[in-house]
Amino acid sequence: MFKVLLISTGGTIEKTYDEFAGVLSNHASVLDVMLGSLELQGVTITRCPLMNKDSLEMTENDHRHIAEVAIDGARSHDGVVIVHGTDRLARTGEAVWSRWSQPDAHQKSIVLTGAMRPYEMRRTDAIQNLTEALLAVQILEAGVYAVMHNKILKFPDVTKDLVNGTFVKSTTSGST
Repeated sequence: MFKVLLISTGGTIEKTYDEFAGVLSNHASVLDVMLGSLELQGVTITRCPLMNKDSLEMTENDHRHIAEVAIDGARSHDGVVIVHGTDRLARTGEAVWSRWSQPDAHQKSIVLTGAMRPYEMRRTDAIQNLTEALLAVQILEAGVYAVMHNKILKFPDVTKDLVNGTFVKSTTSGST
């Protein structure tokens, strides 16, 4: 069995509709529902509900905390997937990559993913991105990656493309 630590931090992928307030918000995680809809033979997933925030509300301490939990989780798992809001996903990815690059880090595959549209919406990218991340963490060489929209981008230098609503490398070096 391939052991995956799945760290959830909130973000659009986990937003649910609050009919009383008329807004999408991070109140309850929908990851268990998403995972329940997937065929995950040969994979054991350990859930780590670290926080449930819109990534725009994350602080530098949050980014560092996520990085520490991911690196620590790599000690007892074969790979780590971080479900994250897309607005600050690149910032957290850089923090994870910086910590992953230290000599004392257990260097396994760590994959960050999220969604531009919540799971609850009809036209969502949530299931695709989660599925891609769970596959990618099993086959990629050790490193830190953003995986979504049929792309694998290796950190550092991953940025959000606000025009096209996806992620890109800010330089041509290190693309996968």
